[in-house]
Amino acid sequence: MRKIALFQSNYIPWKGFFDIINDVDVFVFYDDVQYTKRSWRTRNMIKSKNGTLWLSVPVVNDDLRNKMIFEVEVDNSQQWQQKHYKSITLSYANSPYLNDFIDKLEIVYLQNSWTNLSEMNQFIIKMICEHLGIKTEFINVKDLNVSGARNGERVINVCKKLDCDHVINGPTARDYMDQDLFDAAGVTIEYKNYEYPTYRQLGLPFEHSVSVIDLILNTGPDAPYYIWGWRES
Repeated sequence: MRKIALFQSNYIPWKGFFDIINDVDVFVFYDDVQYTKRSWRTRNMIKSKNGTLWLSVPVVNDDLRNKMIFEVEVDNSQQWQQKHYKSITLSYANSPYLNDFIDKLEIVYLQNSWTNLSEMNQFIIKMICEHLGIKTEFINVKDLNVSGARNGERVINVCKKLDCDHVINGPTARDYMDQDLFDAAGVTIEYKNYEYPTYRQLGLPFEHSVSVIDLILNTGPDAPYYIWGWRES
């Protein structure tokens, strides 16, 4: 069975996002859907000794209610890239693997000036996947020219086009996926169980939901173990 996952691109996502990417043969960026404000598309958390810290990407506030994710533009008037770089490097100054990842942070925040939200998020996700050793194929759903209803019909049509018969979703997807449609199409749906071991993190209490950057900077080459490797050992 060829496995597939379809998700909207998020900003520096948490470890569960990469757990699913690692599970599938094809990962589809589902960015031709309605943009929603104050979502994971534009923000995420990091951890410092003083607790969690939100990092938010400003976007151009131009009729956002009628824009798809891939149409949203980044607002570069606020010098947010330099601020995020400083927040990450200061928060993780005492983390053992900051120097091993600093070149990638510089590529994202100091060497590029982003204008499109979707393009930026996808670049970061692919970069982190390469760092973690993930070999999954990436595709943009808008390049597939596939239609269908929201409750799963379009997902099934994407599966057919990409010759996949096993979909992996997050647990909340149960609320809007039509199981009967998938059964009739011969497509298996699997809902991921987001369960992970703890690791040495700056400050208490331990926080699982922060960006995967937290895991990478604190565990270095052992990061894949804390995402999926622990299940295999």
